[in-house]
Amino acid sequence: MNATLNKPIRFVVMGDSAAFGTGDVVKADRPLGWTYRIADAIEAPLVYLNIARPGAKSIDLVDHQLPVVEALKPDIAVIVVGGNDLLRNNFCPIRLKNNLYEVFSKLHIQGTKIMTLELHDPSKLLKLPKALERALLKRVNAVNEVYVELARNFPLIPIKTREISGVNDRKNWHVDMLHPGPRGHMILASEGKRLLKQLGVPISESMVEEIKDFSRREKIMWMILKGTPWFFKRFFDLFPVALFLIIKESLTPSRDNERS
Repeated sequence: MNATLNKPIRFVVMGDSAAFGTGDVVKADRPLGWTYRIADAIEAPLVYLNIARPGAKSIDLVDHQLPVVEALKPDIAVIVVGGNDLLRNNFCPIRLKNNLYEVFSKLHIQGTKIMTLELHDPSKLLKLPKALERALLKRVNAVNEVYVELARNFPLIPIKTREISGVNDRKNWHVDMLHPGPRGHMILASEGKRLLKQLGVPISESMVEEIKDFSRREKIMWMILKGTPWFFKRFFDLFPVALFLIIKESLTPSRDNERS
């Protein structure tokens, strides 16, 4: 991919909190995120736009983010969504697939290189009731399967999170254990840069950044000031879903019972 002074590389980011940069806490508590770290390493004139928003679902990409991105005609687009879709009672993998298909197809026609991020295995980090853990993992796997299926139709650049070394190390995760921490964002950025470099994007050899560990006091203060308000804000959304998943899991025959 060549760029001139008259035509910079246009790099856009669409999606939810995982694309927005949540968890990558730096000075003034402003998240930069793994996509910013990738963009910062591109050795070429660059236009970078991140319109991802925490809480976004796939329909939000279609209705609100895609029109903005289409107009920019990006060379590279990072698209990360699905985590908020699966946390709804009416989660439908087919609907997720259709929404993503619309986004991918419109950008593919423009010649955009599309990078995606598969979901990690939350059961490796979160301590949940077994029934909820199994049900949640089924949905997470269903989201990943949508991306795998769409990769047969489009030349996606998938970051396969579960295959990254150290992905389940808790020190790489934010205090909430839902988003990558600064180390996690650096790891994702390194993988993204590696994949883009293979495609001919000029990537600089960035220096390893020293990451400050949060003290126990800082973690407690974060939970009090930000984690607890977030919990109560989302409680009425998440509790019914958790209850729904547990009941559904208990009523669904296991494969072992089906074989007997």
